[in-house]
Amino acid sequence: MIERDFMKPGRSVSVAEHGMAATSHPQATLAAIDILRAGGNAVDAALAAVALQSVIDPHMTGIGGDCFALMAIGGQPPVAVNGSGRAPAGATLDRFLERGITEIDDLSADAVTVPGAAYAWWHLSTTYGRLGLDRVLAPAIAAAEDGFMITPRVAHDWRVYEDRLRRHPEATAHFLPGGRPPRTGERFRQPALAKTLRRLAAEGPAAFYEGEVAADMVAALRAAGGVHTEEDFAAYRCFEAEPISAAYRDRTLLECPPNGQGLAALLIARILDGFDLSDRSLSEADRVHLLAEATKAAYAARDRFIADPEHMTVSPADLLDESQIARIRAGIRLDRAGPAPQWNDPLHRDTVYVSVVDKDRNAVSLINSIFQAFGSGIYAPRSGVLLHNRGSGFSLRPGHPNAIGPRKLPFHTIIPALLAKDGRVEMAFGVMGGHYQAVGHIHFLSQVLDRGFDPQLASEQPRSLWLGGRLGLEPTYGEAVRADLEARGHDVYWLDEPIGGCQAVYIDHERGFLMGASDHRKDGCALGY
Repeated sequence: MIERDFMKPGRSVSVAEHGMAATSHPQATLAAIDILRAGGNAVDAALAAVALQSVIDPHMTGIGGDCFALMAIGGQPPVAVNGSGRAPAGATLDRFLERGITEIDDLSADAVTVPGAAYAWWHLSTTYGRLGLDRVLAPAIAAAEDGFMITPRVAHDWRVYEDRLRRHPEATAHFLPGGRPPRTGERFRQPALAKTLRRLAAEGPAAFYEGEVAADMVAALRAAGGVHTEEDFAAYRCFEAEPISAAYRDRTLLECPPNGQGLAALLIARILDGFDLSDRSLSEADRVHLLAEATKAAYAARDRFIADPEHMTVSPADLLDESQIARIRAGIRLDRAGPAPQWNDPLHRDTVYVSVVDKDRNAVSLINSIFQAFGSGIYAPRSGVLLHNRGSGFSLRPGHPNAIGPRKLPFHTIIPALLAKDGRVEMAFGVMGGHYQAVGHIHFLSQVLDRGFDPQLASEQPRSLWLGGRLGLEPTYGEAVRADLEARGHDVYWLDEPIGGCQAVYIDHERGFLMGASDHRKDGCALGY
């Protein structure tokens, strides 16, 4: 792999022998390493990290959100765990159409599906972990009870998105103490959440989906106009599935099957597999252009077909059919942007992603989200649960496979990934950033596999996102790249925020060590021992 230029600002890839964790928050990474050193496995460590971030990164993730995981444990074939939540039984499409509603308000109770994370954590811990949920949740409980210090990126996002809290008085009172967001270095406590986490650790999912906690969440949702019932919560279960996969170069990319957008990442991978992106004569604009053209085709299919797997009208295999991929490739010109499909669904933004590999080379790729910043803004005060707004990902178009319906799973953007070579997992990775995630998976892989960058250097490269007919660039690309892309017919603009956040742990099986990465766009780091 190419060594970074030590004369330029940046961060060296983390290297370790026994275990490695990469997260977007330094305290979460440390919690994961502590668990590994205490004898826990990669599942225990990933859960400890994400549960802690659910306390200390409340605008990004939480127990009131959803969770997906991809894992390779104990030499067994990889498995996907779907911890996404279902719509309440009363969430019928007619209920919206009769009121003339064409888009679900992302700050409304209608945007809240039953949170799946708590059940997924319990399932992962009891099925695959070693230490037990009480030990795994201990760092999160301590942070919620005793308080935690606000880090710079968390403080920035809290300030930028504080208005998302102000529609709901309970959320305003809790998350804006004294009427303002906490600042860097200040302490923030979540005692009610600590009690809920303790109950989950001691009693399992019934402590969250039944009884006082469920009643508190339902009361908050009903007060905000929701149709949720305690029966909706009691009926929830996460489930396992076989990962879907596709070839990219001489590797296999594994993703969670729908209702997530991992299928879109596979489509982009297959399209770009027909182009030699290792060619050093390609310019930065060439690479951005090809990624954008592949994204257009993949996202057109994504937005038309991906939904609750029980409601999809085509299979992943159908969409990945090589004859179809070949036709898409043949229509891509290097010198000219192709037509842009129309897209007008809601934006998907906030989440946290965790990558962990342990001494036995168990690999966990786990992602947890409350969707947009601070989710729905609906806060259940007695239980301390801030509820997500994944239901705003549903369509309100009659006949669409992703149209909202009773007990239905919405389309999801959050996707963990694994990379395998010759049947062995080589990397656990993910790229946060809502709609960017599928694009980000392939952009990151291309930096590693096509350009020879180590995972840290790959994560630090400038990013682009074609979405809704426009091509957004991080300003680090520079004016010459923008002008080149505009000359090809792209509608280019500068992104006003850094896009996404990557974490990865790479396993060098031959030389017996690990490399970890956590990019500069967040507060986090990768650590090993």
